Amino acid sequence: MFTLYIYANILHMDNILTLHGANPENLYRAFNITMPDKIIDFSINTNILSWPSININLEELASHYPDPDCNSLRRLISERENISPERILFTNGINEAIYLLSQSLSGTTAILQPCYSEYKRAFRTSHDAFRLDDAGHFDNFILTNPNNPTGKYIPDLSRIIMRYPDTMFIVDEAYIDFLIHDSVREKLCEFRNVILLRSLTKFFHLSGVRIGYVIADENLISELKAIQPTWSVNSIAQELAERFLNDETFYADTQKFYRKNTPAFIDSLRASGFHVMNSDVHYFLIQVDDDISMIRHLLMNGIAVRHTRNFAGLNGRYIRVVTRQPDENEIFVRVLKYQS
Repeated sequence: MFTLYIYANILHMDNILTLHGANPENLYRAFNITMPDKIIDFSINTNILSWPSININLEELASHYPDPDCNSLRRLISERENISPERILFTNGINEAIYLLSQSLSGTTAILQPCYSEYKRAFRTSHDAFRLDDAGHFDNFILTNPNNPTGKYIPDLSRIIMRYPDTMFIVDEAYIDFLIHDSVREKLCEFRNVILLRSLTKFFHLSGVRIGYVIADENLISELKAIQPTWSVNSIAQELAERFLNDETFYADTQKFYRKNTPAFIDSLRASGFHVMNSDVHYFLIQVDDDISMIRHLLMNGIAVRHTRNFAGLNGRYIRVVTRQPDENEIFVRVLKYQS
């Protein structure tokens, strides 16, 4: 009986370790808890604000092949970044870019931990690194900036990049637009030993249609394009991305919302006695004594959060939480206080 209990717990943990944020139904299933009719998902890092009114011809977009080169979007980014369109590749979300890079880059690779877990899956022979200066020991060095899951932003990354010109830096800026302060954003695309990854699914909550892009040297972009499936980015994703990228009001409203509500949410949690780690974006880590017990308690009360058991260096000592609407944030603090 004891052996069966241990085996069940191992299976339970294996199920949890494979989970990303979002898809809370999978979290409820892993914990063997019946999912309530209404839940508040604090595990997903996408924009909580509603879409502006957008009218698109869904039938036309769905029935025609998309532009395989995303030319309109590439021109838009080219003008904004003042770089050649040949240095830009649009992908089916950042995840596709990660796997394309894992097939194209040679040599040794290190991942600055903690880091988005998909990099470890794609770069199977990679090494874990815990200092920026470790970059000098590897051919390729991967980091998320702002970091996922900690939310910390490195404002002076260029000095490290210049220090190690023989290292290729893969910099994932999926959450760069969520910065809750006016840090100077470095123009890293000017460096030839930098590969930039940007997501359009987070800020513009386009997770369901999948779109992101890579900025890199023209030769590498050509290599990635050669192994990328044709029509990888669908027409709906291209149309919506272009609309959002040109919507300055939505962009400004989102930044204003998070710059006001994230500090207020963190202050409320700290005032209630919780140890919240510093963050530069709309999500953050809360230190906990027993993450499984805490997550179970929250799930029982209709709240989903992100576990940290598959982040190297965190090992389940924290939960990751995202800022939502003020009334939802208040519910979270109340439920968390009840558990403590």
